[in-house]
Amino acid sequence: MNRWVKHVLLALLAIAIASACHRTATERVATPTSVISPSPCRTVQHKRGETCVPHNPQRVITLWIDTFSNTLALGIKPIATSQNLGEPLPKYLQNKVDSVESTGSFVQPSLEKILLLKPDLVLSMTRPYLEDVYTKLSNVIPTVVIDVPGVDKLSWQKHLEDVANILGREQEEKQLISAYWQRIEQLKQALGDRRHHLQVSIATIYPDFINVYGKVLPVSAVLNDLELQRPLAQSQDSIISLSQENLFDIDGDVLFLSYDGGETAKQSLEELQKSPLWQKLKVVQQNRVYIVDIHHWYAAMVFWQ
Repeated sequence: MNRWVKHVLLALLAIAIASACHRTATERVATPTSVISPSPCRTVQHKRGETCVPHNPQRVITLWIDTFSNTLALGIKPIATSQNLGEPLPKYLQNKVDSVESTGSFVQPSLEKILLLKPDLVLSMTRPYLEDVYTKLSNVIPTVVIDVPGVDKLSWQKHLEDVANILGREQEEKQLISAYWQRIEQLKQALGDRRHHLQVSIATIYPDFINVYGKVLPVSAVLNDLELQRPLAQSQDSIISLSQENLFDIDGDVLFLSYDGGETAKQSLEELQKSPLWQKLKVVQQNRVYIVDIHHWYAAMVFWQ
């Protein structure tokens, strides 16, 4: 075969290959959108198996208010969340959640409402009453079950980290944690050596009792990080319910007393403040009692009680 024939054959082969590539490209463009593979996602391992989570999800639904708060803090505004029915969202969230819908209660979210909202990701958690929700949703919507342990093991930082890993917002999570520890250091400097002997009490008032919280519980995390001291009655690892006869167990150098702001709680607070035992507390006499919103202070704790 002479050189000229070889050149001709090579030219024809190049044309054939180019033509084939052009046909393939044309066929690819002409493929109906109904058979195009779904948008890229990444596999996330969780307590119920694995889920392919879309990159940069835009329509997220959360089934717990703490997951909602963390998702919002990480820069993604959920389209809906479960909440305590009959109660508004916590005050610190109310001006940030315009247009956020309710999917019902924590224990019984509405599957119909969730499906109507067409989310691209649902963030659930490990609770028996949500098992059936996951089984039904996971067949049609990417659904991730986040491990939320019992109250004595719950860590707000761990939950934030878990949500960030699911959403692909690890950098934002690191920035939030860094800002938190910077604030802790600023407060330590402001308090100085006082923090080593200042006893800070935290309690919640209910109609028939008062709760105090042990040092390992989530509500105590900030105080622990600040290295603040706690009254002896609050050195345990659990929640203790007190009657008014044991009111001295909430005494300290500073008292943060929380309540939910409802009419019943207001009445209980007023009755407590009229109590002779209340007036005998050192923290009351020194005017160092601070009434705080339970939803702001105990975001996780409210759900557990």
